Amino acid sequence: MPIVKYPTATEPLWHEWDRKAQKCGLRHTVYAVNGDQYTGEWLHNLKHGKGTQVWKRTGAIYSGDWKFGKRDGYGSYSIPDPVTKEQKKVYTGWWKNDKKSGYGVTFYSSGERYEGEWNNGLRSGWGRMYYRNGSIYEGQWLSDQPNGQGMLRLSNENRYEGGWKDGKKHGPGKFFYLEKGQLFEGIWSADIPQCGILIDFGRDEAPTPTPYPIPKV
Repeated sequence: MPIVKYPTATEPLWHEWDRKAQKCGLRHTVYAVNGDQYTGEWLHNLKHGKGTQVWKRTGAIYSGDWKFGKRDGYGSYSIPDPVTKEQKKVYTGWWKNDKKSGYGVTFYSSGERYEGEWNNGLRSGWGRMYYRNGSIYEGQWLSDQPNGQGMLRLSNENRYEGGWKDGKKHGPGKFFYLEKGQLFEGIWSADIPQCGILIDFGRDEAPTPTPYPIPKV
């Protein structure tokens, strides 16, 4: 009976090439077609672990944690200064699914700064905002606006404590006119006081008190 020999099955050469091309683990700098570059860890051909991404078009740099190709974990994002061309930090904190999420600090080009919680790329939760005019808001945020309970301290030390909605004073609140030594307590709606009472509050220590005290009711 004749012996039939079957040819040994050989794996296509491109399979071997493909395995070698797959990025997994720590790799040197990998350049994209558009000039972007990434140096760091990979998993199944996706950025995963610690790594640094440089965007050629904007010059922005992200250095931190990655998860399946997206910024996820702790990291910092910076952009070049338009004048000095030096890298200027924009955000340092936590990320999830390529967006700011969790606690982080953002530095705005206007010189303002936000320290607090983020959700899906927006200020949400508790946070403190330092405004360019010297005012400071500290309290609750929702969808990038003050919402809930919070305190706004103005540059002249006057302050508002109370409710907020869509970035405006809303609900029960107190406004301390410390330079005059007065306190307004009442109800606000869309940044406008609707009703309340005005009383003297620390008038003797006020820098510029009113000529006459408010009569007691």
